[in-house]
Formats: sequence, structure tokens, C-alpha cells
Amino acid sequence: MIYDLERIKSELKILPVWEDQICLQGTKTIKDPFAGIGQAIELPEKEVEFVYPLFDTPYINSIIKQHNLYRVRLMRLSSRTCYSYHQDQAKRFHIPIITNDKCFFVIDNIVSRYPADGSYYIIDTTKIHTAINASWEDRIHIIGNMKSDC
Repeated sequence: MIYDLERIKSELKILPVWEDQICLQGTKTIKDPFAGIGQAIELPEKEVEFVYPLFDTPYINSIIKQHNLYRVRLMRLSSRTCYSYHQDQAKRFHIPIITNDKCFFVIDNIVSRYPADGSYYIIDTTKIHTAINASWEDRIHIIGNMKSDC
């Protein structure tokens, strides 16, 4: 399935100013879009509890619901930076919003690029991996956690 990137970008305009991450989902008690960011071990509640939409973004929320995602975030990887080499607890669903051919993942020593063409990608981030932005512009993805049965 191909998603409408222009529609997604239009809905994202309502978000407050954010730096590296902003959570698009909260919990029953947490409505702060900055409470669900960072490492999972630092979260105020369990990752799987971040399932309540925080913003009036009907199209994005329908995508989240369709794929049964939790702790969905908008993540920016600044130009000329990378993440540590690490493993996540769950596979991740990605929709690249802004990227280029100088942005890539290394997963189990294999380099992969994911274009911003409306496609979504299920990335097995339970394997050791990193993301690298070797370009001069920021990379932005919508990233959601997937239940282990997916």
C-alpha cells in the first residue's frame, strides 16, 4: 500500500515545535507528546500502553490503527548524525517522510535505503542496527512499534 505523503505532511503541520522526537500517541493518563520519547527503559509507563492518539490527524491515525501500532513517533535524524548500534524490543513500522539516498540503515551489516515515496517498511530492529544520515538535510520518519505477532 502506498500512502499519500502530501496528506501526511499536511496533517503534521498541526504539531507543536519539536526537536528529535514527538510521540503521536499517549496512554490513558499521559497526554504529553514528549513523555513517550527517548529510550523505552526511561518511559513513565510501558511502551505498549502508548496507544491513544494525541493529535487530530485522522489520516495518520487511520494508518496507525490499520497496522495496530503502538508508541508511534515522528523522529528526526539530524544531518550528519547516526544512532548508536543497538537492538530494539520490537520490529518497527516506518514511513519515510523526508529522506534522500545519503540516509540509510545498517542492519546485521547489510545497508538498506528506504525512499520517501509513500511506501511503508517493516524493519526488524530486534537485530543489531543503526540509522545514518550522511546528508546535509534532516531525515524524518513516522516510526511505530509493532506487536510481536506481526
